[in-house]
Amino acid sequence: MASLSLRNIYKVYPNGFNAVKDFNLEIEDKEFIIFVGPSGCGKSTTLRMIAGLEEISKGELYIDGKLVNDVEPKDRDIAMVFQSYALYPHMSIYDNMAFGLKLRKMPKAEIDKRVREAARILDIEHLLDRKPKLLSGGQRQRVAMGRAIVREPKVFLMDEPLSNLDAKLRVQMRLEISKLHQRLQSTIIYVTHDQTEAMTLGTRIVVMKDGVIQQVDSPQNLYDYPDNLFVAGFIGSPQMNFIDATVVKEGGELFLEYGNHHRVILTPERAAKLADYVGREVTFGIRPEDVFASEKYEAAHEHNTVEASVRVFEMLGAEVFLYLTVDGFDVTCREHPSTKAKPGDIMSISFDVNKIHVFDKETQMTITN
Repeated sequence: MASLSLRNIYKVYPNGFNAVKDFNLEIEDKEFIIFVGPSGCGKSTTLRMIAGLEEISKGELYIDGKLVNDVEPKDRDIAMVFQSYALYPHMSIYDNMAFGLKLRKMPKAEIDKRVREAARILDIEHLLDRKPKLLSGGQRQRVAMGRAIVREPKVFLMDEPLSNLDAKLRVQMRLEISKLHQRLQSTIIYVTHDQTEAMTLGTRIVVMKDGVIQQVDSPQNLYDYPDNLFVAGFIGSPQMNFIDATVVKEGGELFLEYGNHHRVILTPERAAKLADYVGREVTFGIRPEDVFASEKYEAAHEHNTVEASVRVFEMLGAEVFLYLTVDGFDVTCREHPSTKAKPGDIMSISFDVNKIHVFDKETQMTITN
């Protein structure tokens, strides 16, 4: 397998559009790296530059210490799995998987060994004689992966491979890809716009916006310690709640004041980081699971209790999402299904002050990490 080094990578198109800007990343051997971000953020363009399908405008790309900017895609020893499967409809599954090896003039016995081993790993041995049109979407995606596996490449590149599948199949295929990574011990770079996929698959996640890396970290660290407002809002479902507030100091204590003079008392650690923000506007964030119905929580946090009106009740079986309004701000609360709340109710809620994130209003960078 292989390590990769992307150093000051740019992609500028002839019309002047800068799709990827100063992209720097070191990828270790056997890592599962996820590129995630909204549509148009440059994640697929970056993947295609690694593959050699897009020319690098500026910067250097190394695979196993070798500069590959001018190396042809076929000579980079990588395999790409596309969103569209890209199978040959007139060929059997066996021939689809073997095609690339035949082009390389590999001995028939070796081709047969590799194809059957990949089919066994992916549980598609019984499909080898069929044509693609007779397969389901999930089976076709397994074939596309099998075609990549038989090449035994240094790096696997996957460009939104599950986006054409239904929700149940996506969950199944996520598990299969995760098991595949553990079994092959391969380096995988995977592009998705689905943050759930990113959180469940990656050893590290690269969050991108407008062609720029926003943060690179483990899934848990991205969730717990986002670097900025964008990452905080993008990672997590439902997304983090955001409320504009002013930092107020009274009697030696710091508060966040928002809405109709409601206040959130800050922990000493967070207050210390906001000492220079007294009198200034900030944005504070709180995740839905850290918003509580006050009957559970107000004894310890009575000063952080506020009334909210219930707009929408969303039952998901094991949990309920309550969509609330507090002084004009939208707040989502993750609750137990036993809650008696219903649309139109007025209820008291509290924020867990140990889980509050505070962001600079102008730079949108996190202040309290």
